[in-house]
Amino acid sequence: MTTAAPATAWLRRYHPADPGARRLVCFPHAGGSASFYHPVSARFSPDVEVIAVQYPGRQDRRHESRVDDLRVLAGLIADQLRALPPKPTVYFGHSMGAAVAFETAWRLEGDGLGPRALVASGWRAPSDPLDEGVHRRDDDGVLAEIRGLDGTAAALLADEEILRLALPAIRSDYRAIETYAANREQVLRCPIVTLIGDTDSKVDRVTASGWAAHTTGGFRLAVYPGGHFYLVDSQDRVCAEITAALDAHC
Repeated sequence: MTTAAPATAWLRRYHPADPGARRLVCFPHAGGSASFYHPVSARFSPDVEVIAVQYPGRQDRRHESRVDDLRVLAGLIADQLRALPPKPTVYFGHSMGAAVAFETAWRLEGDGLGPRALVASGWRAPSDPLDEGVHRRDDDGVLAEIRGLDGTAAALLADEEILRLALPAIRSDYRAIETYAANREQVLRCPIVTLIGDTDSKVDRVTASGWAAHTTGGFRLAVYPGGHFYLVDSQDRVCAEITAALDAHC
């Protein structure tokens, strides 16, 4: 019998999971929300308990204070995950979410509660910062950046009311990722799989390969056709990578 655990402000479960199911925790990109991973949850249910993290300051949490320090954000998420019943877990994070997943995993590994594997998508090594000054631009400049990444539906970009709600969270997230750099001494024990698009302007093979220095558990890099949001068109292949990590390590 499958059951759907109750959602929390931070952790969203969209579909039921079988008792004893393995766990997948998904971390959104800058300006993104937990609902980005609704299709992933549907795909893996009920064999995998999919938890999507909802950062404060967006959607139903839009009235809450935003967190523009990535380390603070990861610490808050780690507190939420620490309270869950332990089970074999894989983390998946895209773009900023990859860095948040890494920082969260690093905190929880010290308590023996870290993931069995980390799948880091669309971002460079956490000790290799990228500050393009997006969070210091005016609203038009931030929107130009988002449009250039092709990660937001055109209908949403054309809706002024939605933009007014979304822009503060987007800017806050960019401040978090653009002012973040992990220490080189921050090394995970779990393996890291890094996925990138071959025309992504934010990361290439060289900067993605830097993730290898942040694990003693093994590293692999996979490159797919597409830009920063390559995973939208390569959903089957990305989910296959997640399945492989779950099967190999959970």
